[in-house]
Amino acid sequence: MEPARAALIDQLLLHHEIERFHADYAAALDEQRLDDWTEFVAEDAFYVILSKENADRGHPVGLIYCEGRGMIRDRAFALKNTAMFAPRYNRHMISNITCQPPDESGSISARANYIVLQVLFDNPVATLHQVGTYQDRFVRIDGKLKLAERRCVYDNLLIDNALCLPI
Repeated sequence: MEPARAALIDQLLLHHEIERFHADYAAALDEQRLDDWTEFVAEDAFYVILSKENADRGHPVGLIYCEGRGMIRDRAFALKNTAMFAPRYNRHMISNITCQPPDESGSISARANYIVLQVLFDNPVATLHQVGTYQDRFVRIDGKLKLAERRCVYDNLLIDNALCLPI
């Protein structure tokens, strides 16, 4: 097989793998399987949810900021066992996935658009909770993709309700 065709097939397979990752990630969050959510990240992962305004200015301040799987596990534990917030259901829609071939270290840069719809238990009307982009860096651990970094950069100026659950 010619090298250009082999490279194209590799890129298509990687794109499909990242698309499958997003589907599994969204299902874990939409079903509020927060322990499963923590398994999508590498041990030293970085996870932040920040406004487009802060991202564009290079400001690292986010609504949620976690360094390492330990902090992510702590957040999941707190949400499941100690946090008090009105019951809600989220639905993630993830699209327009783009990805780069792995760099020399094996790291993969990717990007996707997301929309999160939310329904509060006492108000059955779905609202647009957040819209933005995932700016990701993936690594392979034991043959599986894991997030080394996820920046959830939201576009909406205001968030309609409390940001309780991960994006």
